Amino acid sequence: MLASLFIQTGPASGGWTIYPPLSALGQASEGSKAGMDYWIIGMALFIISQLLGGLNYIATVLNMRTKGMSMTRVPLTIWALLFTAILGVLSFPVLLSGVVLLMFDRHLGTSFYLSDIYIAGQALANEGGSAILFQHLFWFLGHPEVYIIILPTMGIVSEVMSVNARKPIFGYMAMVFSMFAICVLAFLVWAHHMFVTGLNPFLGSVFVLLTLLIAVPSAIKVFNWLTTLWRGNIRFTPAMLFAIGFVSLFISGGLTGIFLGNSTIDIHLHDTMFVIAHFHIVMGVSAFFGMFCGIYHWFPKMYGRYMNNTLGYIHFWVTLIGAYLIFWPMHYQGFAGMPRRYLDKSSWVSFSQFHGLDAMITVVTVLVFAVQLMFVFNYFYSMYKGRRVRSLNPWGATTLEWTTPIRPGHGNWDGEIPEVHRWAYDYGKDGRDFIPQTEPIGEKESSH
Repeated sequence: MLASLFIQTGPASGGWTIYPPLSALGQASEGSKAGMDYWIIGMALFIISQLLGGLNYIATVLNMRTKGMSMTRVPLTIWALLFTAILGVLSFPVLLSGVVLLMFDRHLGTSFYLSDIYIAGQALANEGGSAILFQHLFWFLGHPEVYIIILPTMGIVSEVMSVNARKPIFGYMAMVFSMFAICVLAFLVWAHHMFVTGLNPFLGSVFVLLTLLIAVPSAIKVFNWLTTLWRGNIRFTPAMLFAIGFVSLFISGGLTGIFLGNSTIDIHLHDTMFVIAHFHIVMGVSAFFGMFCGIYHWFPKMYGRYMNNTLGYIHFWVTLIGAYLIFWPMHYQGFAGMPRRYLDKSSWVSFSQFHGLDAMITVVTVLVFAVQLMFVFNYFYSMYKGRRVRSLNPWGATTLEWTTPIRPGHGNWDGEIPEVHRWAYDYGKDGRDFIPQTEPIGEKESSH
């Protein structure tokens, strides 16, 4: 079996969710069958690497903080990465067990997910396996995984907003506890992806309640971001614009998630374009906005040069407007029942009222893709030709990374490792624009 596996190629052909029985039986050709095996092996290697990386993050944050860096002085970016690593360490092994059992069903004659044992395509015995079991294992990882994507960007946005609003982040501990609440609830809502599988209605109502509850910590974070902006001395850098755009998209996508979290509505909207629209606004575009925000913000730290602001502004506005033009109309297509993932002649005729809308979405998609190529050009051009940074701390930030040389040597700091005396968001205090974390607390401050 292994010898034939490594000389064959082909697509996985099971969809990204690889639901049995399609993925457990293999496909029509031997090449496709090998493709699914490669997919499973690749997932296993990825999960193992993620576990090792996650443990590294957790151990580093808990044990390698510098002197004075208590957990209440840790920047929100690091808190976000810590919670992300914890989510991965606790959820990814479940998917690993799921794909290992899938490999057993495919090659060892077991029946974890199949109603019958199949060997060489022939049903030999009925063993009562359950394809729904795989869905439980898959989505127990699948929902925490969406927060694995979005939590780091939440930390980045919190940092960039505080720096560019020239204000302390509003509700620091509330932000930390809301991330903790998101982590806990992320493990309790997986079956809202499975409302149409014949789930017990009472159990479904429990998952509806838990799904709607997860909106509370998310709303706390949005409130704190908006309050941080309130009456701030805002600098509209490209990084700040992407941070604000992230909040806009996160709100829009989160509100549509309330529809899908309700089981009675989800039965109608499941597997329609509404799901495509919700998922891509809140997870795809929002996550990318957080990533772009971080790149524009820390680019001077990485290369000692600024990215081109004009190209950055064009990149932001075209991407933001384009994202809404692409995905917002899909909500209406979903309400009309337009299915996702496939398009045959009958569905094309059935939803002919959306032909013009589909054409518009296609054009906008090409434009948005083109502006991403402009961002790539801006990135690499600015690495070598961008305006040079004249200060170690061009944004006037308080955190430790801005105290290192542009091109640090071994250990990052040329001299002693710095000692932390303050929390990460001392902006506008005692008439000063910002106070670095490394500056000792004076007599006047300690008497407050």
